Amino acid sequence: MATTNVQPVNEVKDPVKAKSTGLNKPQMKLIVGALIVTAILMVHLLLNQAAMQPILLLLGLLLGYTLFHARFGFTSAFRRFASVGNGKALRAHMVMLGAAVTLFAPILAFGVSFFDTGVAGYVAPVGISVLVGAFLFGVGMQLGGGCASGTLYAIGGGRTVMFVTLLFFIVGSTVGAAHLPFWTEELPAMEAFSLATSTGLGYGGAWAVSIALFGLIAWLTLVVERKKKAPQMAPVPTTNGWKRIFRGSWPLFAAAIALAVLNALTLMTRGAPWGITSAFALWGSKAADFIGIDVASWSYWQGANAQALEASIFADSTTVLNLGVILGAFIASAAGGLFKFSKLTKGNVSAAVIGGLFMGYGARLAFGCNIGAYFGGIASFSLHGYVWGILALAGTFVALYLRPLFGLSVPKSKDTFC
Repeated sequence: MATTNVQPVNEVKDPVKAKSTGLNKPQMKLIVGALIVTAILMVHLLLNQAAMQPILLLLGLLLGYTLFHARFGFTSAFRRFASVGNGKALRAHMVMLGAAVTLFAPILAFGVSFFDTGVAGYVAPVGISVLVGAFLFGVGMQLGGGCASGTLYAIGGGRTVMFVTLLFFIVGSTVGAAHLPFWTEELPAMEAFSLATSTGLGYGGAWAVSIALFGLIAWLTLVVERKKKAPQMAPVPTTNGWKRIFRGSWPLFAAAIALAVLNALTLMTRGAPWGITSAFALWGSKAADFIGIDVASWSYWQGANAQALEASIFADSTTVLNLGVILGAFIASAAGGLFKFSKLTKGNVSAAVIGGLFMGYGARLAFGCNIGAYFGGIASFSLHGYVWGILALAGTFVALYLRPLFGLSVPKSKDTFC
């Protein structure tokens, strides 16, 4: 949901261990601290919020843990394919999406939920706003160093520059919320289109079409790989046996299935798929309201959204999921002995500012990010999810020419993917 470069691995005292795993001893003080924070937050949610919120915190923890352990991302998956033709990560995306549509189809068809809230997928119109927003997001995630999920789990892993990316992600999302009426009401767009409900295929037929599309995309990545003789991805820190559950890097394809299952559980818990960036608009709007800006007058915060603006941020299910992702990634990082703050430079900070603004603004225009629009949209059989993926990939191609201006690398040979 999210992608950053791998954190530099800390030096370890045992050179044999370093050679075999690349992992340090667990950072127990950090793990204990994270568990205490998680417990306090869990108690607060149990005592003060709806029954689903503690469950969502747990799901967020598992999402963040999975993302970090597998170094499962979206930004570098797009970048590696666009630059050197390596499509292994994109094939993992197809496995994730295949598992997701298989789980989402019966849930959406029969309205399966844990709290009788009803369920609805992310199905949005395709118009100028989606085209522009997804393209901006594609450029932004390559400059900012990670997508929406990648920003959160990189913060959990200690990548300092991602705090800058997140700050301006929030700013961009807030400005996008203010401008959204122009993009959605004054510019052309087609009606929301679902492969399941807009075509007469039903969820069974839409599932079959989706699986065929994922297979086709996976095959195309293999064709490109062979044609470009793409370099293989370098290994990431791992270990063997049962310890790998807690300390070693997980296989991409195993993580893909885990993410699909967790997204389906999120859908059944809160009635909507996993999302990230709507919380950024909420946080930014609350901050703007605090300094005297009349955000309540924005059309974005009218109707159903008005209640979220007035309530505690802990009542917002997306906020709770985001906090869980950060904590889960932090625990995973500390368990591998990998948590370490990274250095800031003028180049990566400048790129983070621009990238964060582009992603925040783009996500609002495109009805979501790599998680809400791409993962959640495609899993919900929405056409806009596919369009988002195509335009974000186009933005990635453009960003390959911009990254060197900020001192950021562009893959040309074997490097580590996360």
